[in-house]
Amino acid sequence: MSGSDNPYNGSFGNQMTATTSFGAQPAPAAGGYITDTTTANFGKDVIEESRKQPVLVDFWAPWCGPCKQLTPVLEKVVNEAKGRVRLVKMNIDDHPSIAGQLGIQSIPAVIAFVNGRPADGFMGAVPESQIQQFIDRIAGPAGADEAAEIEAVLTEAAELLAAGNLNEAAQLYAAVMQADPENAKAIAGMAECMIAANQHERARQTLTDLPEELSKDAGIQAVVKKLEQIEEARKLGDPVALERDLVANPDDHEARLKLAKILNVEGRRDEAAEHLLLIMRKDRAFDDDGARRQLLQFFEVWGFKDPATVSARRKLSAMLFS
Repeated sequence: MSGSDNPYNGSFGNQMTATTSFGAQPAPAAGGYITDTTTANFGKDVIEESRKQPVLVDFWAPWCGPCKQLTPVLEKVVNEAKGRVRLVKMNIDDHPSIAGQLGIQSIPAVIAFVNGRPADGFMGAVPESQIQQFIDRIAGPAGADEAAEIEAVLTEAAELLAAGNLNEAAQLYAAVMQADPENAKAIAGMAECMIAANQHERARQTLTDLPEELSKDAGIQAVVKKLEQIEEARKLGDPVALERDLVANPDDHEARLKLAKILNVEGRRDEAAEHLLLIMRKDRAFDDDGARRQLLQFFEVWGFKDPATVSARRKLSAMLFS
């Protein structure tokens, strides 16, 4: 599944657009990620800037042969890092004082500044792979920031979904799917948005034809089971009639089980659990302990940390082990 053919587009009467840009660094200043500096501007170009992101300072001189070897490789790696670090070049012939203060006696020398202070460095015309490792050590592995940002967006989307803000949640899930088409949390969340909007068929389409490993994800499986429970509940009759039957005969466990399934898909989880627990208290043999098995299926869909799961599991444990 790709973000461009996201089946959610157009839902709720609005065209959904994913505008979040993951892993994006601030736009480079004039001259890109590489600038020259002077003694007078060192504080602004290096010290202040390093409080925002790591800054590499390349101390060089026009007469230095190894500097000429290092420069194109260093600039290439910095540009490929796409803003994870900045490179500031300082000609020590024109501006010798900073290098002297740092005790630099041989060039080329590259010093990394982080949070206003020198953090690491190397000397000599090192190979490209070593420069890449150096940047990873200073700025973190490539993709780490993007992964953290995606996780934060998924958390926000889940909160929006729980609050009923379906359009906003769907926009965030769509943005994640655009950046990472096989992100299981985003796919499951998108399907949850569709279910909440009564777009059950679209939700099922979203979960169809996924790669085998992705389809086995626990979150996606939970949404699939939720759809199955909804489809089953549609066939179980009128909940008002079932409640009337239970008033007439409180031991009609079949009616109580059906009512529990309907209450579950209506979002009345605590009530659904109480009906199943009541069946268990009265008749564990009913449907070969079917009430307990149904409650465990609810737990799989609700999730381990859901308040209804926590409450019902505590009551179930007390019943089984007291």
